[in-house]
Amino acid sequence: MTVSAIDYAVLSQAILAAAREMGAKLIRSAYSTILREARDGSAAILDRDGNTVAQAELIPMQLGTIGSVFQACAREYDLDEVGPDDFFVINDSYSGGQHLQDVFFFHPIFAGDRRVGFAASVAHHLDIGGGSPGLSVHARDVHSEGIIIPPTKFSMSRDWNGGMLERILRANVRAPLQTMGDFNAQIAANRIGAQRIGEMCERYGAETVEEVMAEFQSYTERRVRAAIAEAPDGVYFGEAVIDDDGIGTTPVKVTSKVTIEGDRLTVDYTGTDPQVSTNLNAPLAAAISATMSCVKSALTSPDIPFNAGLTRSIDVIVPEGSILNPRYPAPVRARMESCYRAFNATMIALSQAVPEKVIANGFDCTTVACLSWLNDGAYSVYLEIFGGGYGASVAEDGCDAIDGPMSNCANTPVEAIDQDYEFFRVEEYALTPDSFGHGTMRGGTGFVKTFRILRDGATVALYADRFTTAPQPLFGGEPGTMGACEIHRGDEVIRLTSKDMADLKAGDLVVFRLGGGAGYGPAADRPAALVADDLRNGLITEDTARAAYPAQMEALA
Repeated sequence: MTVSAIDYAVLSQAILAAAREMGAKLIRSAYSTILREARDGSAAILDRDGNTVAQAELIPMQLGTIGSVFQACAREYDLDEVGPDDFFVINDSYSGGQHLQDVFFFHPIFAGDRRVGFAASVAHHLDIGGGSPGLSVHARDVHSEGIIIPPTKFSMSRDWNGGMLERILRANVRAPLQTMGDFNAQIAANRIGAQRIGEMCERYGAETVEEVMAEFQSYTERRVRAAIAEAPDGVYFGEAVIDDDGIGTTPVKVTSKVTIEGDRLTVDYTGTDPQVSTNLNAPLAAAISATMSCVKSALTSPDIPFNAGLTRSIDVIVPEGSILNPRYPAPVRARMESCYRAFNATMIALSQAVPEKVIANGFDCTTVACLSWLNDGAYSVYLEIFGGGYGASVAEDGCDAIDGPMSNCANTPVEAIDQDYEFFRVEEYALTPDSFGHGTMRGGTGFVKTFRILRDGATVALYADRFTTAPQPLFGGEPGTMGACEIHRGDEVIRLTSKDMADLKAGDLVVFRLGGGAGYGPAADRPAALVADDLRNGLITEDTARAAYPAQMEALA
C-alpha cells in the first residue's frame, strides 16, 4: 500500500461515514412508514468494479450481497460506457436480486472523467404491484408478486422526473405517493454518497481513494480469515425447519454442513428440501446473504467492516431447485422465512465449533403484517415487519421484542401509524409475560400488537413462521414460544395460519402474537438475581418462576 497509514485511517473511516450518511438520508427522506419508521432499507459505497466497500448498518439481509446484485448489471453493460447521467435499477429475483419489493438503485461516482465507484441504495417498497395490495400471499409465480425490473441502465435526465421509468413505476403501484417518494429517497441517498466520495477525490486524488477502497476490502479479508483460523477445523452439521409450505402441514427442512479448514470456511446446503409452490422460496442472493450474516455474527468482531472482503474466504454451496435456490418462475416474496432457517441451521452447526460465540434460536422469522383498504379508488396500504424475542447466548439474555438478526427493522411508533391511516387503530402493543424459553440465560420476551378495524372492506394478509415450531435452545436451555394471528369478531375467534389472508369487517380486532426466544444452558444454573429482575420487571409471573426456577425462588424467599 502506497497510501500512508494516517491517510488510510482517515479515508477508510470517511468512506464508511459516507455510507452511514447515505443511510441516514435514505431514512429521513422516506415517505412510507416501512422505510421512514421501520428503516427497511440500506445504502452502500461500491468500488469502480461494483465490489462493496462500506455499508450503512441497517438491514444485513439487503446488503450482504449487494455487490453480487450489482454484477448482474455489470454483465449486461460495459461499465466503461457508463456516464454521470446514467444509473442502474434491478429487483429481478432471477437476475441477481432478492424479492421484488427490494429495489436496488446504483449511481456511478465520477471524479472528473474517471469513474471511481458507485453509490448504492435499496429499499423495501410498500407496494410494487402484483396480485394483492402490499402482499400477495397466494402468488404461485414471481410475476404475481409485482413488476419485475431486470438489470437495466437508465438516464436520470431522460427517464426520471416525469420520464419513462418513473411513469411506468407510478402506473404499477397502488400507493404512488409513498412508493415514488421512497424511490426519490433512494436517489437522494445515492447523490449524497457520490458527493462525499467526490469531495475526498478532490482533496486526496482519485487514485488514492481507489487504493484505500481496495485496502479496506483486504483489511476485512485478513480479519475474517484470522477469525476463521481461530475456530477448530472440522465438519459440523445443523438443521432447522419452516412450519410448512403454506399449503400443507409438513415442515420444510433446511440442512447446513459447515466445513472449517484453516482460514477458509464452506457452508453446504445440500440436503435442503426442494423449492415449494408458495412464496417461501429464497433466491440465491438471499441465501448467500443469510449465510454471510450468520458467519460474520458468530465468528468475527463487530468492528470488522461488512464488505466484499468477507466473501473471499467463505464459500456457499446451494443446490439449484432447492428452497434456497429455486428455479424460475417460483414465487419468492417470503424468502426471509427460508433464509432465517438457513441462518439457524448454520448457527447450530457453528455451535459445535464455537459454543461460546453463538446464540440460541430466537423468534427469528419475518412476520409481515399487511392491512389494506380501497376507498373511492385510492388504496391505503399499511405494512409492518414484526420481530419477537431474541435467542439467548452464553453470557446474555435474549433481547426483548426486537427484530431478527438479518432484518433489524425498527419499531414503528403507534403515533406514526395513527397519523397515516384512518381505517384502523392500534389498541394494544405490549410485552407478553412468560413468553420466552428458560435457561441459564433466558430468551427474549415476545409481544402482542392488535388493530381495531374501523371501516368495512379492509383486508389482512400475512406471512410468518414459528406458529407450530418453537425456537430451539442450546446446551440444555428450553425452547422459545410460538406466534399466532387471530381475528376477534364479536364472540368468534378466527385463527389464521402463518401464511394467510382474510377479508375484514368494521369492528374486527386483528391480533398478532409474537413469540419469544429460546434459552441457553440449564435453567437450574440461572442466577437468582436475574430471576428477581424478571419478576420485578413483570416479564415472568410468580407461578411460572416457581415452576421454572424452584431453587432460585426458594433462595429469594
